[in-house]
Formats: sequence, structure tokens, C-alpha cells
Amino acid sequence: MQDLLVVYIAYAIAAGSPGPSNMAIMNVAMSQGRRPALVLAAGVITMSSCWGLIAVTGISTLLVRYSHALLILKIAGGVYLLWLAWRAARSAAAPDRPSGEFARPPAKVGTLYRRGVLMHLGNPKAVLAWVAIMSLGLKPGASPEMAVTAFGGCVLLGISIFAGYAVLFSTAPMVRGYARARRWIEGGLAVFFAGAGSRLLFSH
Repeated sequence: MQDLLVVYIAYAIAAGSPGPSNMAIMNVAMSQGRRPALVLAAGVITMSSCWGLIAVTGISTLLVRYSHALLILKIAGGVYLLWLAWRAARSAAAPDRPSGEFARPPAKVGTLYRRGVLMHLGNPKAVLAWVAIMSLGLKPGASPEMAVTAFGGCVLLGISIFAGYAVLFSTAPMVRGYARARRWIEGGLAVFFAGAGSRLLFSH
């Protein structure tokens, strides 16, 4: 139980800390509403769970061994984040709409879901984070039941955290705050995504 708690606490900190996926969920929740944000969160959760499954089953060692695979993912992820930065900058530069019309028209469900998947797919640090977290709690010789429990608990935590961001930031006070500070929020997102994308592209 102690080992599982270590895994869960480490995952909660990693998943809950500000990152591209959480920032994107927050922005969609404030600008488009709860349902679109939950769809985006579902895409993030799906890919996060896939990375976790890869880590638990040991396939991650192959990814680490074949560094060119991680390099391709890193380049793709960095370019994608820079594209998101460009979109956020363009949105920040757009003129304000009349009061009550600040919200963007919701994107299609499939588009939002794919965006969530791609954000996590293009981040090889996600699978490495899963490996590190599982290594904290799963000692050599750990039973399959222990691995399944650790993985399942982290998936449930991920659902709670990512969906929680979608619900919290789609509340009326947050939406009103977005309406007042839209340009600053979008501009901040542009800088954040540009920094994250550049770091992913040029990090060793």
C-alpha cells in the first residue's frame, strides 16, 4: 500500500502541474465551454493511458533504446506546440467581439479529441514520466496485480485531474474572467506553447 501511495502521489503531481495539455484544457473550457473541454480532456486521457500501458508492459524500454523513435516524436510534438502557439497569438491579435459574443464557436468533437491525443502523443516525456513514476513504486519482482493496480489507479487520477480542469475552468466566474482578459490569456498561451515547443525541439 505504501508503494502504491508513492505512485499515486507522484502521478497526481505530474498530471496536475501546469503543462501544455492542462493549459489547453483550461483555455478551451473558458472560451468554448465545458463539453468541448471534456472532449479535449478525453483525448489527453486516452493518450496518457496508452503511454502508461506502454510503460507498465515494458515496451518503453524499446522506445528508450531506439532513440530515433523518441527524436521523431519530440520533433513532431515541438512543431505541433509551435503551431498551437501561432494559433493562440493569432487569436490574441483578433479584435474583441461585442459583450456576450466573446466565446469561440465550439470546435467539432473529433477535432478536439484528436487535438488532445496529438498533444500527448507528441510528448515523449510523457512515457518517460510514466516510467519514472512506476519505477518509484514497482520494485523488481512486483506482481502483475500490483502493476495493474498502480496503472488503474493512475488512470482514474488522470480522469479526475484532467476532467476537473475542464469542469473548474468552465464555471461562470472563469468564463467571465476570460471575457475580461481574453487577449492576455491568449497571448500568455502563445508564449507558453512557444516556450514548450522550443524546449521540446532543442532539449537533449
